[in-house]
Amino acid sequence: MWAEAPKTTVYGAFLMGVHDREQQQKTVRVSLAHFIDRLGIARPLMGQVVVLIHQRGGYLVPLFAVLLFLGVWEALVRIGGYPPFILPSPGRVYAKLLTVLADGLLWWHVRLTLGEITGGLALGLTAAVVLGYLMAKSRLLERLLSPYLVASQAVPVVALAPLLVIWFGSGQFSKVLVCALTIFFPMLVNTMIGVRSVDPDLIALMRSLRATRWQMFAKLEVPSALPVLLGGLKVSATLSVIGAVVGEFVAADRGLGFLVNVARGNFDTPLMFVALFTLVVVALLFYLAIVLVESLVLDRRHSRRSQ
Repeated sequence: MWAEAPKTTVYGAFLMGVHDREQQQKTVRVSLAHFIDRLGIARPLMGQVVVLIHQRGGYLVPLFAVLLFLGVWEALVRIGGYPPFILPSPGRVYAKLLTVLADGLLWWHVRLTLGEITGGLALGLTAAVVLGYLMAKSRLLERLLSPYLVASQAVPVVALAPLLVIWFGSGQFSKVLVCALTIFFPMLVNTMIGVRSVDPDLIALMRSLRATRWQMFAKLEVPSALPVLLGGLKVSATLSVIGAVVGEFVAADRGLGFLVNVARGNFDTPLMFVALFTLVVVALLFYLAIVLVESLVLDRRHSRRSQ
C-alpha cells in the first residue's frame, strides 16, 4: 500500500515548517522603508544604503569586524608598548605566518591535525548516531546506559587524554579517540532529540500505509530529524578541533597543538598566534562546510514543497 500512496501526502506534512525566504526578505525591505520614512531621511540616498547593506551585508559586516579587530589590536600594542614576546603586533604575526608558510612547517602540522580531526569526527559521529538512534527507540536501553553516559561527562576529556595515551600510545590513534570522545555526547543527545521529535501523527500515517521499517527510517525519521542532527553536527565540528588539540597537548611531536607548545616553550608568541589563528580557520572551515550542506538540504526540501 505504501508504494501506491501519493508521496506528497507524507512529504508535505513535515515540509510545512520550512519558511519562505523570499517573503522574509520582502518583509525586511518593507520594514526598512517604513523606518526611513518615519525618520524623515532623504529616501534616495538611504535607499541606496539599504540596497547595499541588503545585497552586500553578508560580506561587508564580517570584513568590517575583522578590520576593526586588527585596528584595536595594533592600537593596543602601540599604546601599551608591549614587547613581541608578550603581545606581538599584527604585522609581526603576519611576517611569522609568511615564514612558516614558505618553509612548509605550518602545512605539515595542519595536515596532521586535520587527519586527527577527520578521524575523530568519523568515529565519534558514527558511534553517537547509531547509539543515539537505538536509545531513542528503546526506553530500556536508555535507562541502562544513561547513568554511565552522564557520569562520563563529569570527567574532563583533558583528564582522560593521558590515560588514553598510556593505553594506546602517543601516536595518532590516541588523538583520534580524544577527538571522538569530545564530540560523542553532544551528538548522541541531538540524535535522540531528533528521532523523538518525529510527529506521532506522521508515524501513524506511515503505518496506515503499511510502510516497511526501512521506509519509516528513510522517508520519515531521517528527514524529520535532519535539522536537529545538522545542529549537533555544527557543534561537533567545532568541538572536534578542541579534542584534537587537547590530545596533542598531552603527548605529541607534531600537529598544531604541538606547535603551540613549542612556541610557548621558546617564547615565540608570534608563532603561537599563527597556530591559534590557524586552529580558528580550521574550525570555521568545518563549520561552514556543515552550513553549506544544511543550506543545500533545506533548499532541496523547499523545492520539494513548491512542486
